[in-house]
Amino acid sequence: MRVAQRSLLTIVLLLGATAASVLLLVLALAPILLWSAQAPETMMPEQSAAKAKALLQQAITALGGQTYLRVRDAECTGRFALFGHSGDLTGYTPFHDFSKLPDKDRTEYAKKGNIIDVYNGNQGWSMDRGGVQEASASAIEDYQAGLKKDVDQLLRFRLNEEGMNFRYGGSDIVDLKQVEWVEVVDRDRRTFRIALDSSTHLPIRVVVTTRNATTRERDEEITYFSNYHSEQGVQTPFQVTRERNGFKVYQVFLTGCQYNTGLSDELFTRASLEKRFSETKGSALSAAA
Repeated sequence: MRVAQRSLLTIVLLLGATAASVLLLVLALAPILLWSAQAPETMMPEQSAAKAKALLQQAITALGGQTYLRVRDAECTGRFALFGHSGDLTGYTPFHDFSKLPDKDRTEYAKKGNIIDVYNGNQGWSMDRGGVQEASASAIEDYQAGLKKDVDQLLRFRLNEEGMNFRYGGSDIVDLKQVEWVEVVDRDRRTFRIALDSSTHLPIRVVVTTRNATTRERDEEITYFSNYHSEQGVQTPFQVTRERNGFKVYQVFLTGCQYNTGLSDELFTRASLEKRFSETKGSALSAAA
């Protein structure tokens, strides 16, 4: 150590005051630079968790900060892509979606909006030309599972849940963009891997891994976010694509969104569907006459 100190002193004397100051500054910053460039696997768990949480806070800020966090309802329009069981595209349909956080959703399909799915917590209904029916138990289960895997639900409501574990996943190139990965594991062992654009800090890919309760095999959902637009101060991805176990199952192209319009709870009830069916049936009879 003393030999090293003498060597450093000799270098300082040879370089002169200005260069020596620069050298000492570099040496002082070296531990910080090494920490920031450290590989995820060499970080202490508390360091990794702290970096992951800091990146998630950056993402929330990029998405709109408090404006994003205070969203309580949304009304969006666009086109919904339809896929077959093999993942092949079968067509597109326009949609009008109403959602009220945290667990209400109503989606009206087709130009006339005469096909509707409504979910309200642990209840659900659908309407088509045959009338209004209860949603199946599996459809409600899928809806509730989807809420638990939704990245907006995670960022807005779940980060402070008991049993959450955070880990920094390192830098990478995703969709030709430099990203940093953050990993979050909840108490039910759902694993979220979120790729945050290094320049914008916005999520561009989310990978959610779960264990299938029936097959005990691993299920993997990958959601891609792109074409962000600022809607009322909230960064909104106008293109969202989802794959499940290698098959494309979901794709939307938004044309616009409005937030916090004060949607009524009545919109997310069976009674609202029965009223809508009565009105559309009457309209059809009038047109036929």
